[in-house]
Amino acid sequence: MAESDDTQGIPAPEGATEIIDTEYEIGQHNIEGSLGPFGFDIHNPVFGVSAIAVVAFVFYALALPEQAGAAFGWLRPWLTSTFDWFFLIAANIFVLFCLVLIVSPWGNVRLGGRDATPDYSYTGWFAMLFAAGMGIGLMFFGVLEPVYHMAISAPLGTPSPFDAAGNLIPENVDRAKAMGLAATIYHWGLHPWAIYAVVALALALFSFNKGLPLTIRSAFYPIFGERIWGWTGHVIDILAVFATLFGLATSLGFGAQQANAGLNHVFGIPVDTTVQVILITLITGVALFSVLRGLDGGVKLLSEINMGLAALLLLFVLLAGPTLAILGDFGQGLLAYAQDLVPLSNPFGRTDDDYREGWTAFYWAWWISWSPFVGMFIARVSRGRTVREFITCVLIIPSLVCVLWMAVFGGVAIDQVLSDPASSAVKAQVIDSYNPPLSLFAMLEGLPLSSITSVIAIVLVIVFFVTSSDSGSLVIDTITAGGKVDAPVPQRVFWATFEGAVAIVLLVGGGLGALQAMVISTGLPFTVVLLLMCWAVLKGLMSEPR
Repeated sequence: MAESDDTQGIPAPEGATEIIDTEYEIGQHNIEGSLGPFGFDIHNPVFGVSAIAVVAFVFYALALPEQAGAAFGWLRPWLTSTFDWFFLIAANIFVLFCLVLIVSPWGNVRLGGRDATPDYSYTGWFAMLFAAGMGIGLMFFGVLEPVYHMAISAPLGTPSPFDAAGNLIPENVDRAKAMGLAATIYHWGLHPWAIYAVVALALALFSFNKGLPLTIRSAFYPIFGERIWGWTGHVIDILAVFATLFGLATSLGFGAQQANAGLNHVFGIPVDTTVQVILITLITGVALFSVLRGLDGGVKLLSEINMGLAALLLLFVLLAGPTLAILGDFGQGLLAYAQDLVPLSNPFGRTDDDYREGWTAFYWAWWISWSPFVGMFIARVSRGRTVREFITCVLIIPSLVCVLWMAVFGGVAIDQVLSDPASSAVKAQVIDSYNPPLSLFAMLEGLPLSSITSVIAIVLVIVFFVTSSDSGSLVIDTITAGGKVDAPVPQRVFWATFEGAVAIVLLVGGGLGALQAMVISTGLPFTVVLLLMCWAVLKGLMSEPR
């Protein structure tokens, strides 16, 4: 193909179909798969290697649970203490990269081409960005994290508002409260959404503007050229599958633990691994039913129900709690976040190991693991937006939703802890005994109609569980099928089933620590992939017409 002064033609691999757009030279790549047993659309080695590795991992953890548990228990603290600086530097690079694109001339590039128009109105697009920002994580950490950072983890060395005997230290209260919210917002604000924006922009640019398949390897054509159709590309896609799978398994494990805690709180069902395994099995079954019903009849319907319930619960907590104080916390938290963003992002010379290693390093690995999942969703609904418009909205809209959620749920919980420490259920479950899955229900216990709102919270966790499993299996299926968005249903059933199986073996093999260990171990190599992706995106934007 000839090259113009304004765009770099990207040739198709041998055997691929090539089309010429009137404005750009676009290589349309169809990575051929083959119909294998059980109707699977197998894409070269990606499906086979990924599937065999996941099945082998499941059987290893089941056959040698003690050995697996010991390995998981050692892996997480070693990774976070050794590579915390790397995760922090990488996340900072992603934020700076996005901010540079917003103010650069490349911000004018339109995803889909010069004449492309948005597929969705602002209202619909914002609603979908909002949906992408919601998940099991907000339910699990919305109460836990602000209270924990206020009282225990001491971000940036901030003193706790409680002494060793559990008595309030009045002069420490205001700073500790502000830091609890700021340290939480840091984990749910610009940095994670910059990670998602990088992946989403790469997928949208190379799919909509360059005509490449909607899969991770496509973003690396400017760097590796034709090698992305060989083992270089296979390794990139396999890493994306592993990262997504273990990121999802971690979320499913959190969801199972929280649902179990809620069922115990409301109905007295015992909290143990057996119940959590049964929950994962049953909910994976519901996810499979959703897969069989398809996107419109399954995950779309469940997502709409879940969004309505989440909005009602958020509104109830806001109105039932100290409303004016919560709104003040929202502003105070944003201000503290702005003031402490740079020191919180500093990877060196800090002494807050519990916060930096135990929370930030884990979070960045978890967000990076989720980035193919959320990034692909955001890319598919963002055609027609300029790069500047895309990045600005992806960074700001979901971040504000997450900040509002944390300010409402965390603000009410903090108010309960500080106003009556002796009888606060939140203090008992977060500060005194540290029972994370029960923290949300402890906060709801201090509000009216707790028996009803607790049931709603359980339903929310379960439906988030189902939609995450269903949507996640679709993304993994797309990657392993070489970018095809209509791969066979049996293949999605396979991935949905093994997402549940991985979550089960991690819970059995080591509980919460095992879930976190695996998400960090897969997030670490995929961080390198995302750093290279920034350079590839820049080269791709430079090849766009001026």
